[in-house]
Amino acid sequence: MESDTWQGNLFDLPGDDETKLRAAPAEAVGVPRLRRANRRQRECLPYALDELLPEDHEARAIWIYVEGLDFTTLLEKQRAVEGHAGRSAIDPRIAMTLWLYATLKGVGSARELARLCGQHVVYRWICGGVSVNHHTLADFRTDHGGFLDGLLTRSVAALVHEGLVQIERVAQDGMRVRASAGSHSFHCRPTLEKALQEAQQQVRKLKEELQANPGSSRTRQEAARERAARERLQRVKQALQRLPEMEAKKKPAEKGKARVSTTDPEATTMKMANGGFNPAYNVQLATDTETQIITGVEVITSGSDRGQLAPMIEQHQSRYEQVPDEALVDGGFATKEDITEVEGKGTTVYAPVQKSKDPDRGDHDPRHDDSPAVGAWRQRMATPEAKEIYKQRASTAECVNALARNRNLQQFRVRGLIKIRAVALWYALVHNVMRVLTLRACAALESE
Repeated sequence: MESDTWQGNLFDLPGDDETKLRAAPAEAVGVPRLRRANRRQRECLPYALDELLPEDHEARAIWIYVEGLDFTTLLEKQRAVEGHAGRSAIDPRIAMTLWLYATLKGVGSARELARLCGQHVVYRWICGGVSVNHHTLADFRTDHGGFLDGLLTRSVAALVHEGLVQIERVAQDGMRVRASAGSHSFHCRPTLEKALQEAQQQVRKLKEELQANPGSSRTRQEAARERAARERLQRVKQALQRLPEMEAKKKPAEKGKARVSTTDPEATTMKMANGGFNPAYNVQLATDTETQIITGVEVITSGSDRGQLAPMIEQHQSRYEQVPDEALVDGGFATKEDITEVEGKGTTVYAPVQKSKDPDRGDHDPRHDDSPAVGAWRQRMATPEAKEIYKQRASTAECVNALARNRNLQQFRVRGLIKIRAVALWYALVHNVMRVLTLRACAALESE
């Protein structure tokens, strides 16, 4: 059988586009007509920002939530008021919505958020024509930790009053998040004392230069140099103040090895999930197992979860005037002191029991030095009911932690415990907003 003879080329030969277009099939008449891109044509597009966002967009839901909040405490601090000079301040509802939506989408940089406000249609919709800059956004994110903490309390309390959340059973877990500091920024006492002297000399030198020319106007660069010198001096002082705490954790012969960061003095080197060691903070989250609503937030500078159960239960008592009926924690939280204290407040603890080192004693047998609460805990964890209840910890606490990771809670962009806690509260708030939307949608479907 004879094969057909190939008349064309196996691969396209180089050539300009016009030549290829003219090489049309025999049956085609003329050159193909194409609509080519013209990016220099000026256009006037008549549309409103509100028309660019779908009605069911997440940003609209967050804006509706923010509109229902009370910003009286923030507005009272505004110095720009009607009838007086001064530039008008940005509506706090805009800044609040921007950061909630940015947190939801994993945007953790104020500079990146400011860029998006000028280019991305969703952020432009939120701004509604109001210009923002990264300085204002950064300050709003970290300056209102007390307001955010109160907002978490009021929002969860409202859900409890509504009957959507019961706070009967909560799961607590810690999540180590990298700090905005490098390992090379950690120094021992001699290095810190030398850095303190150098920082003091730098600040003194800049002050003398200013006093020598009091009438000259400072440039922005000079002002930035002075501010940076003062901030570095403050950080070195904070590092030296924290050094005794770190030395106390060392053995007497190793106290000289204690080190503190001059970039973020409150950051602590912790063992991370990947097995490595990095400067980090330990974010503690308590979550309602029934609804996955975050009910408690705390940030600590220790890599260990020991001793963190009782403070979280106390936080619930302070926030909602009630403690959860049951608390689910992993073995790192289960200390005898915490179990005794928490059980005394009315919260039943579910945590795994460590294996007994005595081969003649069972893992769940009470010990002679156990309090009644600890002895009851050991026996309780041997029952099938307790084991079934404890399974909810992984599906609750670890799921919430995974969602936070997916929203880019991998490394903090701010420094200092106060600012870090504010950022953690942003994650808790936006998580709860999205959970409430889901819960109410499910409730609406069930009622149909």
